[in-house]
Amino acid sequence: MKRVGIAGQENSHHSSDFTLSSKAKYRFYPGKVSINFILFLLLIGVLITSLFMGRYPVDPVTVVIIVVSGILERIGDMIANITGVKIAFFWSIPHTWSVIVNTVVWDVRLPRAVAVVLAGSGLAVSGATYQGVFRNPLVSESILGVSAGAGVGAALAILMDQGTGVIQLSAFVFGLLAVSITFAISRVYRSNPTLVLVLAGIIVGGLFSAVISLLKFVADPYSKLPDIVFWLMGSFAKASTANFILIIPVILIAMLVIVLLRWHLNVISMGDEEARSLGIDTKLFRPVVIVCSTLLTAAAVCIGGVIGWVGLIIPHISRMLVGPDHKDMIIASILLGGSYLLAVDTLCRTLTSVEIPISIVTSILGAPMFLYLLYKAKKAWS
Repeated sequence: MKRVGIAGQENSHHSSDFTLSSKAKYRFYPGKVSINFILFLLLIGVLITSLFMGRYPVDPVTVVIIVVSGILERIGDMIANITGVKIAFFWSIPHTWSVIVNTVVWDVRLPRAVAVVLAGSGLAVSGATYQGVFRNPLVSESILGVSAGAGVGAALAILMDQGTGVIQLSAFVFGLLAVSITFAISRVYRSNPTLVLVLAGIIVGGLFSAVISLLKFVADPYSKLPDIVFWLMGSFAKASTANFILIIPVILIAMLVIVLLRWHLNVISMGDEEARSLGIDTKLFRPVVIVCSTLLTAAAVCIGGVIGWVGLIIPHISRMLVGPDHKDMIIASILLGGSYLLAVDTLCRTLTSVEIPISIVTSILGAPMFLYLLYKAKKAWS
């Protein structure tokens, strides 16, 4: 079977990580279900670990009790507000811990952990979707310029001395603006829309990166410049429920759309002609998943800054664990992406007395990890 690569070259392969038989989606793989279940347990374990690790140590058992108690009490409050009946069961766990411990776990660490998991899952799913849509395993979530655009938005807001909420909103809007410009440029040339879209993303990303450099050049070197540089290096230090509550629906809805359409990515990976012959409208499907992936990336960047390698590495690891079928691989990317970024964030805030920017650690871990994946894959991606 012939497959047209992203550069327009024809490659003949009997099998490929990005091509599946039309019957593949109907098979049941108990091993893959087991792996995804293990990844889910891994995510829960990393989440609990992140809640008791830190400068203020908390006993793991106490952490679990605090979380369970908090969830039950909030469910009880919700029922009481609706029915007017206060059920004692939801407040049956006695508070044997101090108020400080409750604040540290429930109000500081848990919101941050949720934000990190959502960002990691969003970046991983976005990268996996782009790799499937563009039929290129080297594509990452920032290929269309969304990260550079978000960086410009955040830098402008910092220069104007805005608060965290405005910085996040500005980053989100400018990330979407960058991708919109990319789409507008790609519409000019219709000969090879996929290739032109990627090239337009490179152009827009380079342009916005130059604007970031200009903003750093004109920023005050003692007050604004450090804030811009620190934001661009990525950090969840300012993550709180109030800061990302409006971003949660965006991430969940965009991720749900991709999950529901994930098996279509198997067909798209076979080429537009094969997809159209199977009844898929590629002109409608491709923009929908690209927009959802862009929303995920923009939301993740506006929460934690520019974070590299997650959208490139995690899909490859997921593909090694459960295979190239996007029906399983997207789910694995969600679970593994959240676990990976949360583990990295926990290291960043606990290794030293000063929190390390998260993109530094993801780059240090990502580069050799990707080199290892290249070695394992050998000629599988040629």
